[in-house]
Amino acid sequence: MTVCTGNICRSPMAEVVLAQRFAAAGLGDVVTVDSTGISDEEHGRPIDPRARRVLAAHGYDVPAHVARRVRREDLAARDLLLPMTASHARALRALAPDDGVADRVRMLRSFDPAAPTGGSEHLLDVDDPWYGDQAGFEVTLAEIEAAADGVVEYVRTELTARGLLAAD
Repeated sequence: MTVCTGNICRSPMAEVVLAQRFAAAGLGDVVTVDSTGISDEEHGRPIDPRARRVLAAHGYDVPAHVARRVRREDLAARDLLLPMTASHARALRALAPDDGVADRVRMLRSFDPAAPTGGSEHLLDVDDPWYGDQAGFEVTLAEIEAAADGVVEYVRTELTARGLLAAD
């Protein structure tokens, strides 16, 4: 599950990119990707038109989307929680029913091999493009895409370790 603030920009963009990458890796039938927001301020709204435009311009199919707020029960049902910012990560960890679930929270950009390492978690933030223009959505997409292959490989490794995929 990808998580941002309102579930209309960053997290649905990441959901679309990851779903396509998992499908291309032959894992589309094994892995489910969804998205939520920390806030309910955008509940029921579609993906931001600027996010839809940038995804479509880069060749992504953008399915219908309805923003929703993350719930405590969502966390326990997900194997990997990918927040867009350190504040989202803190909110998810606080909402987690136990330490095992809290340990599933991993910053999305932590999977980007070019992202900063060894510093504060906020260095991995994907900035909110909502307040800017279309160029901000291009930056957001680039950051998501840079992390996507790392997420796919991490999940493939986890599935193999659990015996859910044959080792290559």
